Amino acid sequence: MQAQTVYLNGEFTPIEEARIPVLDRGFIFGDGVYEVIPVYSGYPFRLVQHLERLQRSLDAIKLANPMTLARWSQLVRKMAKLHATWKDQAVYIQVTRGVAKRDHAFPSHTEPTVFLMSNALSVPDRKHVAEGVACITATDNRWLRCDIKSTSLLGNVLMRQRAAEAGCIETIMFRDGFLSEASSSNVFVVRGKQIAAPPNNHLVLPGTTNDVVMELARKAKMPLVLREVTEDEVRAADEIWLTSATKEVLAVSRLDGKPVGSGKPGPAYKRIYKLYQDYKRTVMRRA
Repeated sequence: MQAQTVYLNGEFTPIEEARIPVLDRGFIFGDGVYEVIPVYSGYPFRLVQHLERLQRSLDAIKLANPMTLARWSQLVRKMAKLHATWKDQAVYIQVTRGVAKRDHAFPSHTEPTVFLMSNALSVPDRKHVAEGVACITATDNRWLRCDIKSTSLLGNVLMRQRAAEAGCIETIMFRDGFLSEASSSNVFVVRGKQIAAPPNNHLVLPGTTNDVVMELARKAKMPLVLREVTEDEVRAADEIWLTSATKEVLAVSRLDGKPVGSGKPGPAYKRIYKLYQDYKRTVMRRA
């Protein structure tokens, strides 16, 4: 088993020895942001884009970036190298506002807590790819800044737990009658020949895998539109896809116990899945 080394506030250390003070605002308030960077065969995928998203999250919570782009890049690459026995990895970055007396208002002077770790990145189960996965639905009752990659993920955790308790992979959420996203995935809907997905806004976390899927669909001239998608459209869809770094692209074959389309992954999904795997082999592993 690969021994895990983490980075915490300037030092690389075994994960078992890493410690943070109990008054860290990330622990007390969830006052921090995070980022997850896939690493394929030692190559961090779209590293700059991930770090730019980290910057947007930091800006949104008014927390100064403690590192330069060059330093972040160096740390991510070193973290990946330390765990090179894993073919594919997910490097996790977390930045909190640091340690201070418990008070809701920002402290005047604190040093941010900077933490990095890496975990093995597994591919979706072959059965899930071949047969699709089951999901449930729920009203999206999370806060209104889902575009911030915040460590305050209780809303997402509760939604994911609902799915787990129902024996499903994901909870697909609707807000005011329109599709937002799933608890830890972006969502695409196929009706007829058209692929539709909600546009990026404050209610949706922009996904890097989501971007790749859109790029591949457009390059292949598959009809794709970004627009508001109604709950009725989702329930009447011929196909539904989930996208994330860990799920890659997965077809939803059952929604709330009912079949989606034919109840099996559809032709558009099979095409985009092949395009994604080709891209992963020829681009992601050679970035």
